[in-house]
Amino acid sequence: MTNEKTKQKKTLPKIVQPLLVLVGLIVILSVLSPSFLTMSNLMNVLRQVSVNGMIAAGLTLVILTGGIDLSVGSILAFSGAVTALLLQRQMPLAVALVAGLGVGVVFGLVNGTLVTRAKVQPFIGTLVSMMFLRGATLVLTDGKPIAIPREGNEMLNWFGRGDIFGIPVPMILTLIVFAVLYYVLSQTRYGRHLYAVGGNEKAARLAGVDTKKTQAIAYLICGITAFMAGVIVTSRLSSAQPTAGEGYEMDAIAAVVLGGTSMTGGQGTIPGTLIGVLIMGVLNNALNLMNVPSYYQQIAKAVIILIAVLLDRKKQAE
Repeated sequence: MTNEKTKQKKTLPKIVQPLLVLVGLIVILSVLSPSFLTMSNLMNVLRQVSVNGMIAAGLTLVILTGGIDLSVGSILAFSGAVTALLLQRQMPLAVALVAGLGVGVVFGLVNGTLVTRAKVQPFIGTLVSMMFLRGATLVLTDGKPIAIPREGNEMLNWFGRGDIFGIPVPMILTLIVFAVLYYVLSQTRYGRHLYAVGGNEKAARLAGVDTKKTQAIAYLICGITAFMAGVIVTSRLSSAQPTAGEGYEMDAIAAVVLGGTSMTGGQGTIPGTLIGVLIMGVLNNALNLMNVPSYYQQIAKAVIILIAVLLDRKKQAE
């Protein structure tokens, strides 16, 4: 009983602290900008954060293992380009989506194999994938957008721009992914194994956990969520952009860390990541409402990531 109370005391602040930051941001911005709390702007924020949320959800699993995946933005771009190219050539939507999903699955497995079998450091292994896929996307698109015919692709357009009872479809899809991964982490044996591997890989291996398989599945799921984010972006733009997803991995990492997930692994929650995603979304929206130039926004994001990492290191020291 005492141990359970101790765990609750340790876990509660990790969710409450980012939540207080989010509430504080909302209060401050509602005062600074009257248009912030308008329904149209709030729905716009939800639509915008859906892509980062989808990527961050999968990335949370990877970071929980103590790893990192820098290739998510490039997987988004390449899977979106493959999907758009097939649709442009009049292939059925189902075929195009399966092909795009294949990209996410294959490179999720490639990343997992590099890390678990080839023993390549996650940073280096996923950096290689990022560079390879970014180049492959430019080759496939010839550096030009691939337009998707509107006729016959109404369902795809709905994924990116539709809504249900006023709530953007992309956000609904993102929340479904978060709900599924929350269940996986909190209610399944795989979730327990994931935390064990991130907390102490050697101890988990000695306890009978298949550490390689556990890590590989995390990278696989991350590849799939990156593909899903690519579908949303491609749908929203009605085209695949050669530069799609650039820098998205940084926003996703920032959201995960802001949500309380430790970069050293073993600690973090899916609800915390959702809060981190909303913090990033609200902040981006606020900077846009205040007409802050994009290059200053990049500086602000860099500072936020640094602060989040420093706070994470401080928690680990405690």
